[in-house]
Amino acid sequence: MAYKQMAYVYDQLMKEAPYDQWLDFTKGAFQQSGNQIKKVADLGCGTGEITTLLAKEGYDMIGIDYSSDMLTYAEQKTSDEKLSVQWLNQDLREMQGLANLDAAISFCDVINYITSQEELAAVFKRVAESLKPGGLFLFDIHSLYHVEQNLTNETFADVTDDISYIWFCSEGEESGEMYHDLTFFTLEGTTYLRFDECHHQRTYTIEVYKQLLRKAGFKNPEVYYDFSLKKQNNKEKAERVFFVAERRSG
Repeated sequence: MAYKQMAYVYDQLMKEAPYDQWLDFTKGAFQQSGNQIKKVADLGCGTGEITTLLAKEGYDMIGIDYSSDMLTYAEQKTSDEKLSVQWLNQDLREMQGLANLDAAISFCDVINYITSQEELAAVFKRVAESLKPGGLFLFDIHSLYHVEQNLTNETFADVTDDISYIWFCSEGEESGEMYHDLTFFTLEGTTYLRFDECHHQRTYTIEVYKQLLRKAGFKNPEVYYDFSLKKQNNKEKAERVFFVAERRSG
């Protein structure tokens, strides 16, 4: 789950990421719930882009990530913006010390890094325990369609003056499983430095996530597609699936 050297180039690689859409989806889901939401944890916050955007909107934010390097960049951002955010270096599978949150979010396919149902169940249980009754849990995943049709057994590359990468995405042995082998070249002075990383992800059917959420203490998990809070007819070809679940009162 950890990003190693990639933390140093993550923001540059993600500069075209649809952060505003994640922000709009989050605010819309909060408003749609009718709940009064103030205290929010961003699980797998990375360099804190979404955390920072929500802090600017007035939410009391906690950012949690397994990578201390990512958190260093996140903390610098909020320091520059003079925003108060609590940053915690924790593995989501062992998350502790949080209670009475109004909401928790986990975007940019963080949950796809939880690759077994047993670990997913453990994460969902810890999230439920950190929320107040009625608290919301929002997260997204790569759809099975996207994994099978657009990602696995494909090669991606990008070249700029400062950074280049080659990304091989290979399928695993299980349905929805994939391995990302990434090679980066970054410009340091007049020399390009190379580093390599391998990331393991898996996505499950929507029903598996719903069942695990219910077992963990959530009710009425709602499913949305590609950043829209409206019901869609083309959901079979959606690339990103969103879940909004509410913690049961009892």
